[in-house]
Amino acid sequence: MRRLKKGDEVIIIAGKDKGRRGTVQRVMADDRVLVDGVNMVRKHQKPNPMRGLPGGILDKEMPVHASNVMLYNPATGKGDRVGFKVLEDGRKVRYYKSNQEVVDA
Repeated sequence: MRRLKKGDEVIIIAGKDKGRRGTVQRVMADDRVLVDGVNMVRKHQKPNPMRGLPGGILDKEMPVHASNVMLYNPATGKGDRVGFKVLEDGRKVRYYKSNQEVVDA
């Protein structure tokens, strides 16, 4: 089980987008996450008439390393560390370390 999952709301804790919040679109195998609207770069793309792609300058999101994001805790309004625990019914769930509240209910 991973600390971050697709659809989680996270806050950036380091880098040029520090303090911005966004939703995880994708979790990659190399400990990187793609966050919606964060780490935007400008890509110069050549046109490809075979695929019907126009050329120009595109804005796209690039992945951020997972160590630079924290799961956003709506109860505290800040980023929070995540732990794991097993419930009485045998399910393994994530919880916020600050207030012991379960993330995956």
